[in-house]
Amino acid sequence: MSNLSTTSDDILACARSLIVAGGYNGFSYADIAEVVGIRKASIHHHFPSKVDLVRTLVARYRKEAEEGLAQLELQVSDPFDQLRLYVGYWEACIPDASTSFCVCALLASQLPVLPEEVGLEVRAHFRSLSEWLTSVMERGAQRGQLRLANTPRAEAEAFMATVHGAILSARAYGDPKIFSAVTSSLLARLTPVPALDAR
Repeated sequence: MSNLSTTSDDILACARSLIVAGGYNGFSYADIAEVVGIRKASIHHHFPSKVDLVRTLVARYRKEAEEGLAQLELQVSDPFDQLRLYVGYWEACIPDASTSFCVCALLASQLPVLPEEVGLEVRAHFRSLSEWLTSVMERGAQRGQLRLANTPRAEAEAFMATVHGAILSARAYGDPKIFSAVTSSLLARLTPVPALDAR
């Protein structure tokens, strides 16, 4: 049983790397078979179709993201620090070609050509991330730890779009520093202005 699990994990990890490199239509089972070192029939045993494979991959990615954010909530209570660490996660990923891009952000750009089952999982990931960011913005505003120029929901959507855009810009320019430049100004805008000393 553990061998099956390991093979399945290897297939999913390989598929993720190939999607990040070339999108949904940029790989086939033959590519995975070559990288993982198994026959195509073995891949079909675990995932009968490419739709099954990518849907499973996105569902797992979303679950891992939700678990990671839940851990962040447990370890860090300050809303600004939560946002900073979320940005820091992607900053650390960008130099690694296999994880340099959010697989759901990449697939979102291809939604018109994705199978519906995959599209539903991609949208679910965005909704989940948006809900978490909205809750962070709400807490931060209530505590005076974040300076919002708009509603928490609008700020959450803008934050998510800016981070994903910064990842895309870093890839387009081939320069990870672009990500830091964009996100540092994003975080600076959310930093509260210190209250003036009344004395």
